[in-house]
Amino acid sequence: MPAWNRNRLTAKLGIEYPIIQGPFGGFSSQKLTAAVSNFGGLGSFGAHSLAPEAIKEVIAEIRSLTSKPFAMNLWVSMEDGGARASDENAFNRSLAPLAVHLAALGAPRPAYKPYSPTRFEDQTRVLLDANIPAFSFIFGIPPREILEECRAKSIVTIGTATTPDEAAALQEAGVDAIAASGFEAGGHRGSFLRAAEDSLTGTLSLVPQVVDIVDVPVIAAGGIGDARGIIAALALGADAVQMGTVFLTCEESGASRLHREALLGRNGGQTALTKGFTGRLARGIHNRLMEELNRKEIEILPYPLQRGLVRNLSIAAEAAGRSDLLPMWAGQSANLATCTDVSDFLTSLVREVSEIAGPVIQWSANHRQKHSNA
Repeated sequence: MPAWNRNRLTAKLGIEYPIIQGPFGGFSSQKLTAAVSNFGGLGSFGAHSLAPEAIKEVIAEIRSLTSKPFAMNLWVSMEDGGARASDENAFNRSLAPLAVHLAALGAPRPAYKPYSPTRFEDQTRVLLDANIPAFSFIFGIPPREILEECRAKSIVTIGTATTPDEAAALQEAGVDAIAASGFEAGGHRGSFLRAAEDSLTGTLSLVPQVVDIVDVPVIAAGGIGDARGIIAALALGADAVQMGTVFLTCEESGASRLHREALLGRNGGQTALTKGFTGRLARGIHNRLMEELNRKEIEILPYPLQRGLVRNLSIAAEAAGRSDLLPMWAGQSANLATCTDVSDFLTSLVREVSEIAGPVIQWSANHRQKHSNA
């Protein structure tokens, strides 16, 4: 009977367990990335908001904390249409619903600054030059020459699909693995062939569809919060799982104290989708800020302008202890998040999965073989 934790993806990545920590963007931390990797999973760091020089420093720090494989995550699409043309008038209109809260918190009113873009290619150059173990990405497919250089350097590439069509496009491009991200997932919807609002497939439906049409390993992502979720993903044919929200509550994460307390206090159970926090559709805890920014009359700036605008309020709200005015990312299984220490959490998780995974893996392998022979 095959071991649940050993398969073609764990062999390719050089990891012991098929558990990948989801990248968090602004909530990433080098400590969390290293802790997951040191345990035997694949730690990830979301670097899309960082300048190339800062990414270089992050990679160096992660390598000082672990000698195990890890992944760096970037966004292929760095801005929405209209970001470069957006002017001060649009800035002031989008600032209006936030200005009331900034004033109440005694925070200064932010001044308009012209958009200064960061190039995906410049960020990627750092990853390639550093010869990182794994490169994961969302919101599209990198240019062919970047993927070719990754292959030449033996950097494992992991693309993100929110629909079967996106998975097929990623395989055609030659990625090494595909994260099938269901709409239960916290954070941004990484859709790139159609609008995110038209790409809301659930994990339970998405994973087997992707498994059936691609030959590369599939990573199940979205709503997986405990051993039951891992077993289910493996039964659906996934080679690994990606878990994000469950790691936000641990002390090693970059999430704020208010964010961790909201999740651990079971206040994160009601989540919803919004463009109000960043300009792109994403899932977070439903609170006062989300409700206000989801109103039809509110004007939202294109990504990443809206993200930068809301950041001004986030800083002030966090300092004032106002979780109702903070963007707090969370998936639909947020109430399953209990992790406070990465090693303890993963030890318990691996033990629970090991107790029941064997027959499930055997059944899934047999089903996959029958499907491939059909």
